[in-house]
Amino acid sequence: MNAKKYGLVADIGATNARFAIADESGVHEAITLQCVDHENLVDAAEHYMQMISANTNTPSAGMIAIAGPVQGDVFEMTNHAWRFSIKDTQSKLKFDHFRVMNDFEAIAYAVPSMDKEYIEQIGGAAPRPQGTIAVVGPGTGLGVAGLVWGGDDYIVNPGEGGHVTMPARSFREYELIDQLHYKYRHISAERVCSGKGLVNLYQAIRSFDEISIQDAPDLSPEEIATKALNNECKICVEALDLMYGFLGTIAGNLALTYGAHGGVYIAGGITTKLGDYIHKSRFRDEFVRKGRFENYLAEIPAFLITHDNIAFVGLQDQLLKALK
Repeated sequence: MNAKKYGLVADIGATNARFAIADESGVHEAITLQCVDHENLVDAAEHYMQMISANTNTPSAGMIAIAGPVQGDVFEMTNHAWRFSIKDTQSKLKFDHFRVMNDFEAIAYAVPSMDKEYIEQIGGAAPRPQGTIAVVGPGTGLGVAGLVWGGDDYIVNPGEGGHVTMPARSFREYELIDQLHYKYRHISAERVCSGKGLVNLYQAIRSFDEISIQDAPDLSPEEIATKALNNECKICVEALDLMYGFLGTIAGNLALTYGAHGGVYIAGGITTKLGDYIHKSRFRDEFVRKGRFENYLAEIPAFLITHDNIAFVGLQDQLLKALK
């Protein structure tokens, strides 16, 4: 590989740190590390590069997507303990080119050229060419970004929409959001629409309905989802149904806010893993349930992104543009 045309890409979440080498032909040598096993980003990146050293030369460029707002030089993750200086990290890794971006910013960069193989439409009409696009998705947290046509290409606008206040749409939702106020001062969208949010909903149902912990023991997000899909747990079924309803509400709000006639794209680890469930869920009903603007939203398409490492696609795109 030409040293000027390849580099390290990484998608850093609260749980996993996914590393790979990207060049003009694609993304290679992908390896997932656990964040808790490493003191910081430099430690994890150096460990990865040692693991692949027999197969490739040390890269001189890096493009990192990470969960949280990127403002200034010092970055602190929202749902993990890593805190680091971007300049110091570049120096320690000896990168000539280095950029850190929000994880959903990286996903957004991948959307305009997305292979149709990795997209499933969820209602609506065909997307408008060069129309505004919104991207949202639940993982450990809830990510949001937007894309606006800039004349020659899309301009990505990352944000922290996962932390907007979550409204209740029914008396049951009000009961459970009120229950969560015993735990959190502010009930954001992320508190009910993410891996942690799924656990919050499960525990809120258990508490409000006065079900004992013996009858409904603590479960991980993966366990709740599995039991819900297998119809093995009434609380799990309701929690997952509620989470997808909340996701539909959030996605519909974004569609209205952005005027997203280019489509609303759903990414994130949870929706990718659960696949077809979104088509059976209340997602689309809640997406369009906006009173006088239901007909407006009925035309806006939503899409499920099924690519397992979609952030790598966006990172590769930005890396190659930086190395031109």
